[in-house]
Amino acid sequence: MKTINEYKQTSSAKNILIIAGLSAVLGLAGCQQEGSAEKVGKNLDRSIENAEQKIEETKEKAEVKLDDAKKSISEKTETSDQYVDDSLITMHVKKAILDDPLLKVFQIKVTTVNGIVQLSGMLDSKESIDRAIEVATKQEHVKSVKNELTLKADVPSEE
Repeated sequence: MKTINEYKQTSSAKNILIIAGLSAVLGLAGCQQEGSAEKVGKNLDRSIENAEQKIEETKEKAEVKLDDAKKSISEKTETSDQYVDDSLITMHVKKAILDDPLLKVFQIKVTTVNGIVQLSGMLDSKESIDRAIEVATKQEHVKSVKNELTLKADVPSEE
């Protein structure tokens, strides 16, 4: 016969085995289910991926806008450089006309667009017109000269 001590020892061993078994089953069951920490981790990973994707898209958009801005600045710089160049050409042509003893600067209007000088006004002689064209053509950076100069007609005075 079993003594009470043996019975208690057997009973305790069975209880320990049952508790260990239940712990193992519950532990395995817990591994099967996704816990809140795992859910938070997965959500955090998705959020990071979305943020990285949005950052990349924003970076690409910013690069496009930066390229457009560079192009616009470059075009505006070229335009302003051309304006300055045209102004300098006009100034040089006017000075050359003023320095020429055969020409009267106040009778000749000079404008320049893209290196093309336009002369306009009324002069007294064909020689003056030819000389104005020659003087303008010889100036640096002048691509061509557009002649809009006209010959003054001699109007007889009424007496």
